Amino acid sequence: MTSLDILAAAVLNGLMSGAVYALIAVGLTLVYGVLHIINFAHGAILSAAMFAAYLAFQAGVDPYVAMVPLALIFFGLGYGLQRLVIGPASHGDDRNILLITLGLSIVIENLLLAVFNSDTRTVDVAYGFSTLDLGFTFLALPRAAAFGVSCLVAVLLWILLAQTDTGKAIRAVAKEKLGASLAGIDVAHIYAVTFGLGAACLAIAACLLLPTYYVHPRVGNAYVLVAFTIVVLGGMGSIPGAIAGGLFVGVVESLSGLMFGESLGQLGIFVIFILVLLIRPTGLFGAKA
Repeated sequence: MTSLDILAAAVLNGLMSGAVYALIAVGLTLVYGVLHIINFAHGAILSAAMFAAYLAFQAGVDPYVAMVPLALIFFGLGYGLQRLVIGPASHGDDRNILLITLGLSIVIENLLLAVFNSDTRTVDVAYGFSTLDLGFTFLALPRAAAFGVSCLVAVLLWILLAQTDTGKAIRAVAKEKLGASLAGIDVAHIYAVTFGLGAACLAIAACLLLPTYYVHPRVGNAYVLVAFTIVVLGGMGSIPGAIAGGLFVGVVESLSGLMFGESLGQLGIFVIFILVLLIRPTGLFGAKA
């Protein structure tokens, strides 16, 4: 295998990982774009979704089969959390929302620790070590499936936001909350729908991660740290920015791991992150307020 083949393989694997990063970041940036707050419970919800996928597997349901039911369940959970807990408890103050989501994160993580302890768990699926032979490299089948599903979800989300009445209402609330309310849009409902969509994205990402990754009560924190970096790189509230940023970060991580070793794979991500903040603080696709 030539050095060019190794480089191409690293880029390809980076794109596979970056697609899942992008899916997690889309949920985070969607909530920010509409509610204008950072959801500190994002990582804990991802951990809960991975445990839900794990329990489904223990009950005999493949993670890919459980994807749609869990997405619907977590949409409902996200909707309920925003409508029944976060919204009423915040009393319309964004600072309160930040504190509430932080509190929810602590509660969810500790509930997971109480129920599942701190043990690390994995699943053994038949296709876990299956590969696709591309001639110059082998591509892990679960990563290829994750890439395809992530792209499909991104397209469906774009259709929802661009072509449906709910999507138009979400964009209206994101642009001008008071104006949308005066036009007859139920802002509280749209807030809850947006939070639910973010949670559904996490449920799908959890099912895509489970065949190749471990489950732990705090596993979501590492992914959300990368997702937050992606959101800032792409521009706060920009869904195209989150998708492009996720793919870019995946490639940078893969190339950094190739050059500096697997343990330093994320070094390049945060170097790029600092450079972008210095050169273009609004991110690649962000706009000035």
